[in-house]
Amino acid sequence: MTTKLDQILDAARSHTDEVIKPNVDAWNEAGVWPRDASDKAGALGLTGLYAPEDFGGQGLPLGEGIRVYEELGKGDGAYAFALSMHNICTFAACGYGTDKLKDDWARDLTSGRKLANFALTEPQSGSDATNMYSRAVINEDGTWTINGAKAWVSLAGEADIYFTVVKTTDEPGHKDMAMIAIPKDTPGLSFGPRYETPSYNFLPLSEMYMDNVIVSEDNIILPVGQGLQGSLMAIDIARVSIASGCCGLMEAALDTALSYAKNRKMFKGSNLDLDGIQWMLGEVATELEASRLLYRAAANALGTPEGPLMAAHAKRFVPDCAVKAANTCTQVLGGMGLLKPYGMDRLSRLSQMLRIVDGTTEISRVVIGRSLKKRAEGLPDLPVPKGFGER
Repeated sequence: MTTKLDQILDAARSHTDEVIKPNVDAWNEAGVWPRDASDKAGALGLTGLYAPEDFGGQGLPLGEGIRVYEELGKGDGAYAFALSMHNICTFAACGYGTDKLKDDWARDLTSGRKLANFALTEPQSGSDATNMYSRAVINEDGTWTINGAKAWVSLAGEADIYFTVVKTTDEPGHKDMAMIAIPKDTPGLSFGPRYETPSYNFLPLSEMYMDNVIVSEDNIILPVGQGLQGSLMAIDIARVSIASGCCGLMEAALDTALSYAKNRKMFKGSNLDLDGIQWMLGEVATELEASRLLYRAAANALGTPEGPLMAAHAKRFVPDCAVKAANTCTQVLGGMGLLKPYGMDRLSRLSQMLRIVDGTTEISRVVIGRSLKKRAEGLPDLPVPKGFGER
């Protein structure tokens, strides 16, 4: 029996094979977001994965929907990343937005007619989200006046609405943080020059500036006091989504290396007959299988007390494996791996990008380390051996 997940994964595979793979190099050459491609993704149901069916979404649980990015990642990790962030925002709009916001935006977002993105990071702060300068003043009529800047905003100037985290006082900490959606055409909202990126030029990334931006209270996603908690949940979903996309990237690298090695004649056989090549690619294959198991377990844990730690494990382990896989598979191709048509350079750079965004692997290690300290507190002290340390 074919399930909805099966249908969506089949649609993602078709989208990858028919739209992403044949065109990604041209997208990068043009340096423009392929809106026609994301429109096609929307028509296939890939832009409302977790949103309720009542709003035109697929209604998939996070643990199932996140698997889509593995399929899209076989075509391009940056494209998969952008759609994953859109889906997170769509999930937030349909689940936490006001009735007015849902009426105005939900179906346009689930269909992909409108794109959304998340704005948390600021120029002076990355993983330290509480070190935030963006401020919202709540006016007497209920509107919010917002000033500040965000950095590393993906789909900058291309998305139609930005789910933006702000503080509402000058007090330190996170108890005054909130999330509000700012439409692109809001007066006072602007974007800086696009960042120059090496292998994902089609994905616009830049800073976002808010100069006396006035937004209706109807656009509040998370009220004052819930902004950080909601943002951390969004980041956990993003981290697992990135791990999913990395698995697709690893498979793409592995298949390229296998396709090359099986036909490369050397020492009276093919490269793939050599033990050294088999061992190199065998290690990639094992780490790909382990990565799949880990990100899927993490996806199923989202929303539970174990979710943040599992997301950290996935974001720590899987992108590291992707970087290693891209480098190993490039090595298998030898000099040919340096040539643009084989795409290995693009995969290497993308793997490094995915290792950094939405929390570096070092930040994941911090999360894991804190959990280990808590675990240690609950363990009994080991006895000191008799005579140890005595003089």
